[in-house]
Amino acid sequence: MGVLTNDQVAGVLAEDYMTAEAVALLQRARELAPRLAARAADAERAGLVPVESVREIEAAGLFRVLQPRRWGGYELDPRVFYRVQMALAEGCMSTAWIYGVIGVHNWQLPLFTEQAQQDVWGTDSSTRIASTYMPVGKAEKVNGGYRFSGRWGFSSGVEHCEWIFLGGLLPKNDGSGALEHTTFLLPKSDYRVEHNWDVLGLRATGSHDIVVDNVFVPEHRTQRTNDHSDAGCPGRAVNPGWVYRIPFTQVFQRAVSSACIGALDGAIASFRARAAAHVGKHGAKTADDPNAQMAVSEAMMVTDQLKLVLFRNYARIVECARSGERMPVEERLMQRAQASQVPKLCARMADDLMRACAGSGLYKTNPIERVFRDIHQSRGHIANNSDAYARSHGAVMLGLPNADPFV
Repeated sequence: MGVLTNDQVAGVLAEDYMTAEAVALLQRARELAPRLAARAADAERAGLVPVESVREIEAAGLFRVLQPRRWGGYELDPRVFYRVQMALAEGCMSTAWIYGVIGVHNWQLPLFTEQAQQDVWGTDSSTRIASTYMPVGKAEKVNGGYRFSGRWGFSSGVEHCEWIFLGGLLPKNDGSGALEHTTFLLPKSDYRVEHNWDVLGLRATGSHDIVVDNVFVPEHRTQRTNDHSDAGCPGRAVNPGWVYRIPFTQVFQRAVSSACIGALDGAIASFRARAAAHVGKHGAKTADDPNAQMAVSEAMMVTDQLKLVLFRNYARIVECARSGERMPVEERLMQRAQASQVPKLCARMADDLMRACAGSGLYKTNPIERVFRDIHQSRGHIANNSDAYARSHGAVMLGLPNADPFV
C-alpha cells in the first residue's frame, strides 16, 4: 500500500487509457488505502463503512470515475475504475465493495432519460445511488408509470445513498408478452431499510434489505437493463461517449469481483510483513516454512494472472464499444465466466495464506483473517456464481442455446 513509485507511474502511463488524470485518481486511492485499513476493524464491528471514509473517497473524486463529464465526472475507461477499486481493497475490502457497487451506478444513470438524471443530480451531482437488482419488484402499470412494491436483499452501502436502483420485471415493448429485467429508480423517501445484515464477511458493507410498499415510479425512472439499443438507453442522446455503449453486465460483473483481487494483494502484503518476523511458539520461523513460501508465491501469481485477464478482456470490450461491433455470444459468456471465477480463485489463495499463518493467525488482530472471510462472502453474490457461468459458457460451446438473459 501507499503512493505509486516513479517506476509504477511510468508503467501505468504506458497504458493508453491511463491518462495523467487517471494516474492522479489511482494515486489518491492508494494514499487512502492505509487509512481504510486502520478503520477496517471498527467498520466491521459497526457494520458500516465510516462516513469519514465515504467522504474521503468523494473528496478524492473517485466516485466520479465513470460519471459523465457533463455532470462533473471524469468519464474514464472502466479499467481505471477497477484499478481504483483494487487499490482501495488493499486497505479494506468492504469499503472497496461499496465503492464498486455505488460507483458503477454513476455509469448506469446516464443510460436513463435526461429527466431521471436531473431528478438525481440536478441540484447535487455528487448524490449517490444504491441498488439491489434482484427482479422481485411487483410493478402495476398506471397512468404515467407504475405502482411498485417488493422486498429486496443485499443493498450494499445503502446508508450512504439518497436514491436506489431496484430490479423488477416488465413486459417487453415488442408485444411478445415476454418479461425482461428492468431497473426502477426511487428516492430515499420511497423505500425503507431493514437492518438485517449479520453475516460472515463483508460486514461493513451494511448490505441490508430494502422494502417498498406501493409507491409510484414514473415511467422516466425506469430502464430496460439488458436492452443495449439506443431506444433502450435514452440517456445516450445527451451522453454519447463510447463508455456508455458497453453492455450492463460487462461493467457490473467486474464491479463485484475486482475488489477480491485488491483484497488478496492486501493479504499478501500483510502475510509477507508478518512472516518475515514471526517465530512460532515452537521456535519455527514462518519464513522458513515451505507451505508459507508456496502460499505467498502462488497467491502473487494468481493476482497477477487475474489482472492480466481483466485488462486483456476489457481491452476487447472497449474496442467493441468504440467500433460498434457486437461481441460474439461465446466471447461474452467466456468473459462472464472469467469474471465470476475471480472470487473463487482468490478464496483458494486466502485459504492457503490463512493455513500458513497457523494457530496465531486465527486471532481477529490478523487482517488476513478478515480478508479470508470477506472474499468467501463475496462468492455468494449471484454474479460470482462461477459454476453456473462456466456451465453457461460450456453449454454454448457444445452447441446448446445461450440460457443467460444478461449476456
